[in-house]
Amino acid sequence: MRVLKLLVLMFLGVMTSLFAQNPEENNQDLFKFFGDREGNEYRAASGKPGHNYWQNSADYKIDVTLDEENEMINGSITIDYTNNSPQKLEFVWLHLEQNRFTETSRGTLTTPIQGNRYTGDMDGGYTISNLKAVSGRRGNPSSEHIINDTRMQVFFDEPIEANGGTASISMNFEYKIPVKGMDRMGQLKVDDGTIFAMAQWYPRMVVFDDIRGWNTLPYLGAGEFYLEYGDFEYNVTVPYNHIVVGSGELLNPKDVLTSEQQNRMAKAAKSDTTVHIITADEVGDPSITRPKQSGNLTWKFKIENARDVAWGSSPAFIWDAAKIDLPSGKKAMAQSAYPKESDGEDGYGRSTEYSKASIEHYSKKWYEYPYPNAVNVAADIGGMEYPGLNFCGYQSKNKSLWGVTDHEFGHNWFPMIVGSNERLYAWMDEGFNTFINFYSSEEFNDGEFADDLDETRSYVGWLTSESREKIATYPDVANTRNLGMIAYMKPAMGLLMLREYIIGQERFDNAFKAYINRWAYKHPTPGDFFNTMENVAGENLSWFWRTWFYGNGNIDIALDGVYPYQGSYLLVLANKGEVPMPVKMKVTYADGSNEMVELPVEIWQRGNSWNHLLTTGSKEVVKIEIDPNKITPDINGSNDVWPIQYYED
Repeated sequence: MRVLKLLVLMFLGVMTSLFAQNPEENNQDLFKFFGDREGNEYRAASGKPGHNYWQNSADYKIDVTLDEENEMINGSITIDYTNNSPQKLEFVWLHLEQNRFTETSRGTLTTPIQGNRYTGDMDGGYTISNLKAVSGRRGNPSSEHIINDTRMQVFFDEPIEANGGTASISMNFEYKIPVKGMDRMGQLKVDDGTIFAMAQWYPRMVVFDDIRGWNTLPYLGAGEFYLEYGDFEYNVTVPYNHIVVGSGELLNPKDVLTSEQQNRMAKAAKSDTTVHIITADEVGDPSITRPKQSGNLTWKFKIENARDVAWGSSPAFIWDAAKIDLPSGKKAMAQSAYPKESDGEDGYGRSTEYSKASIEHYSKKWYEYPYPNAVNVAADIGGMEYPGLNFCGYQSKNKSLWGVTDHEFGHNWFPMIVGSNERLYAWMDEGFNTFINFYSSEEFNDGEFADDLDETRSYVGWLTSESREKIATYPDVANTRNLGMIAYMKPAMGLLMLREYIIGQERFDNAFKAYINRWAYKHPTPGDFFNTMENVAGENLSWFWRTWFYGNGNIDIALDGVYPYQGSYLLVLANKGEVPMPVKMKVTYADGSNEMVELPVEIWQRGNSWNHLLTTGSKEVVKIEIDPNKITPDINGSNDVWPIQYYED
């Protein structure tokens, strides 16, 4: 026994010496817990909002007048603000995004000389007057404020109390309406008048949260928005011959619509097919389309539990609508407003059909649409989204029009319902939305305008380019030529791989829907998303977040060799890229049969090589292919197949 112990100790000593001289490199750092995602009282490690989660809210009452002749907006606003944070607030911050349209704004001064998508007019900017800020019901009014670029700091005579304290901020505002509004708002002149696409059109509350406090990043261009939720009542006064469509419910149809238009609207509310409220032949004839023939009309709207509102106004609108059926049995209405230049079956004549299908799909698959209307407005804007209303390019047709309509309506889920910080994390709204668009396009009209997101290997050129950037790059920092990939396509491909390749449809859908339900009308961070997906799916995905979302590496899983071994086959696999992946192989036999062999991602934890013994009985293997459906954007498909396939020119 003593001799045996000595032999064992000698053996261990020799092995320890060998390992000390030649340590085996492993991938532990790749698989360890990624990011600052430990739970606290506000955000739980499970991915749920914590037991003391809070967020502030803002309710808006706005009256605004469109001065068409002078291309001006004049308005007044009252914001009722609730401070649910555990801290008293001596001041608040507001966004004044129309101040972007000046010669000296940070956005103008950080726009390249040659311009880009976010180039805008420079003769605008807010004029603010009659500011009054009151803390509590009986506080003393304060007019003290500081305006700096696109932000305004408003001070109170006494702090807003914590844990439910309230304040009221009111002011008058006016500005010149940009013609070119950074591809998000502006004016479009058509034969029958001007289309005014009105967004970022009123002072909006900055978010105060448990992550950064006040989120006061300026409005530069690529970075979009991060806003508080609340209820909106807004009244829009326009020339009598205009039609106005807006976020939410029209409260006074009897004042602004003719009897015939009200009847048509009632018909549309019950119709699965498109009903015209105003036809192309009626456009330009106020005696038919308008209840009065001079002066102004005020259109009144309301929307609840939203983070923003937008509206469009024009005498040039053709206007149509149809019913939206929601899973709960509730109904909403799809509407489209567009000029004659956009009409036709290849154009906006199908816009309401597209809108209805889009909203119904996302409501059934992910989360029910919460707003009474979904309005698609044709404008000189590539595509921009607001709660219940889009602006889409007026020249879009066929697949292009479906794509932009579906994409912008998809944004009602990300970030209108799930209120992430777009100014920092564009991928949490653009990427998630691009992902859900893929399934919507597959379903619509049996794939009439099917998407190509699943053709991931068509993006290998960008994925291997030296100028590529990480998904996690902030949108205002990223090269604008990379935004389409890092904000839209690459994160969408990441979700596609998770659903179709890494964890499977059932577990992914459970986790993704849990994320939407947990964070509906709240402010999730990337960590909240990561934690939810891992906890609900039951999978450590740190290796994937680290490499695909926060790294710049690529996937290259290789089948380096196949060797007969004792009546079976020895498969020599290698991870030659920076992103590990589970391995799914299609094995084809000489008798024509085939099977899928799946190996977990954990085979790469100890290193980048792995041997797998494929037991086949008496069957002869004639072909093995990794990822036969090509879901992953593997950058070297030539090493995915055995035997090696050679192609002649």
